[in-house]
Amino acid sequence: MIKMLCMTFLAGLLAVPLAAPAARIPFANVADVPLSGNPTRLDYASIDSGTHELFIAHLGDSTVIAVDTDHDKIMADIPDIGHVHGILAVPALGRIYASATSTNEIVVIDEKKLIIIARIPGGLYPDGMAYAPRQQKLYVSDEHGKTETVIDTRHNRKILTIPLNSEVGNSQYDSASGHIFVNAQTSGKLIEIDPDTDKIVASHALQGCSGPHGLLIDSRDRIAFVACQDNNRLLALNMKSMEITYSSPVGKDPDVLAFDSSRHRLYVAGERGIVSIFDLSSGMNKVWEGFIGDNAHVVVVDPATHNVYFPLKNVGGGPVLRIMKPDTPHR
Repeated sequence: MIKMLCMTFLAGLLAVPLAAPAARIPFANVADVPLSGNPTRLDYASIDSGTHELFIAHLGDSTVIAVDTDHDKIMADIPDIGHVHGILAVPALGRIYASATSTNEIVVIDEKKLIIIARIPGGLYPDGMAYAPRQQKLYVSDEHGKTETVIDTRHNRKILTIPLNSEVGNSQYDSASGHIFVNAQTSGKLIEIDPDTDKIVASHALQGCSGPHGLLIDSRDRIAFVACQDNNRLLALNMKSMEITYSSPVGKDPDVLAFDSSRHRLYVAGERGIVSIFDLSSGMNKVWEGFIGDNAHVVVVDPATHNVYFPLKNVGGGPVLRIMKPDTPHR
């Protein structure tokens, strides 16, 4: 009887599938570069790969941090940018644009001198930004004002407000169509604007997406990636047919997206520190998902080095810039 019970128990163990080992993180930690200031919220970041400079919005300290990515050191802290949220480097103009939500303005920074040269009204809660190069216009998501603010970058002045009738997520420029695309968070749509006329030319439904906030456009392959903050999903939208071709769960509260076009890797960073990585070399394939660090909701990729940057507000009592090097893809 004992022998039979033992055999039955062993057979039961063999029938239970073994747990799959956790997927190995596909990149290595290169460095944690200490940042100046307090362990308060860090928001958007933008890189100029030509000058090897990374600009980080230190929202909690109301400063923009300029980092030399060649030597991984701070170049300057640019203060007096109230609750800076969005930040956008425009190399063609030699300018950095930062959205200051406590003063509701866009702050213009000279990239070479690293000083503020202009302040422009930006709506009720300016956030993400996109630049239309031919028209030399900046488009600013006014999240709470439910509008898109249009700025003439030649004269540093606000020229128009476009009503969107929805809280607004991020804005992106599509070089293929020459249009600006904006996430309408509360209506669940992707709004398309023609910069020549500043008119809304289309409104595309984002089925299955609640709270579209993060947005990234791959103009070469004609794909828009949308991070759905309220139901924790990533959508891929075919920009030729404007149909959703892919949907996947991602980490909680997805926020910022980054794309390494030559490596075909898409990064989705969430407020809870979970980062999802997708391989786009043959369709959409989630290759890894895991914890990077507390509040690792911002991610930037340097297209030249393929380094991945995560500004983290509190590591060992202070803010750091976590730099990671991805694996070389197998051929």
